[in-house]
Parts: sequence; C-alpha cells; structure tokens
Amino acid sequence: MIYLELFVSFLYIGLFSIGGGYATMPLIQEQVVDLHHWLTMEEFADVIAISQMTPGPIAINSATFTGIRIAGIPGAAAATLGCILPSLVIVLLLAFLYDRYQGLDIVQGILNGLKPAVIAMIAASGLSLVTLAVFQSGQPSADPEAIDWPGVVFFAVALFTLRKWKKDPILVMAGCGAAGLIVYSLLGSL
Repeated sequence: MIYLELFVSFLYIGLFSIGGGYATMPLIQEQVVDLHHWLTMEEFADVIAISQMTPGPIAINSATFTGIRIAGIPGAAAATLGCILPSLVIVLLLAFLYDRYQGLDIVQGILNGLKPAVIAMIAASGLSLVTLAVFQSGQPSADPEAIDWPGVVFFAVALFTLRKWKKDPILVMAGCGAAGLIVYSLLGSL
C-alpha cells in the first residue's frame, strides 16, 4: 500500500536526518529518487527549490510535495506524519535529557562530534544539486557540450550575489527563476 510506503520512507528520513535542513537532502534523495523512483532527479531538484521558497522545513515540505505527487492528499498526510513523528518523540526526549545533563562533558563531546558529519551531509547534497545544475544530463562529463552554460552562469551570479552583497536568498532564487524562464524559453525556441 502506497500510503504505508510513504509513511515508512519519510519515517526513516525523519528518524535519521540529523542536522535538519540541507542535511536531510541526501536521505530524501535516496528514498524518493534512488530507492522508490517516485521522482526523477530533475523533479527532486524542483521539489527542493519549491521547498526552499515555501515556509517550513525542507524535509516536511518535501514529504508533503512528494506525498501529493504520488498519492494525493492522503499521501501527503501519510508522508508528512511519517516525517514529523520521529522528530516529535526525539525532541521531547532530548529536551528532557539535555535539561538534566547539559553540564556533562560527554554531552558536549557528542554534540561536537556530530557537527562534522552534518557538514559532510550538507556538502554531499549540495554537490549533487550543483552537478544537476551544471550538467545537462545531471552526470559529470568532460564534454563541454554536456555543460549547461546558462546554469553555470546562474549559479555563479547567484553565489556571487549571495556572498558579496548578502541579498535575500528568496529574491536571488526568484531572480534566477525569472531569468531561467526567459533564457531557457529562448533557447528552447532556437
């Protein structure tokens, strides 16, 4: 039953997505794209982009969008519930434990040990998305014709704008989306 599959897959994502946000993307990709083939890599990138532009955490937004895409409103409810249930239970338990034991060195050691793993997960996910944006096939290639040059330019301009002028990421994404609509429409008509 698809509802149970959605629930269990996003329960797994919710249970093992330590670090939240961008750190969840590799787990979501593994479940949604690689394992179950519910979305293509291009659709996954679209879901991540939409999840970034809508209020709420990436994992929950991705669960909702994937659930709707696969099984409508009940699918969205099953996926979203699966995604939030582990966090709800774990956060309640951790809040209680942290409140009692926050002064212990072992607790601080555990937290410091998790930081590099979270950064590695974010970097791996970011690299996947950059590869998808830069190469037309979504796979790295040495062939210059395989490179999506407008995508490279959009990436470079967005990165420069975000780092140099500290502009609002939503405005940068909206600008790239508008420019992409124009550029790719023109390229498609050639």
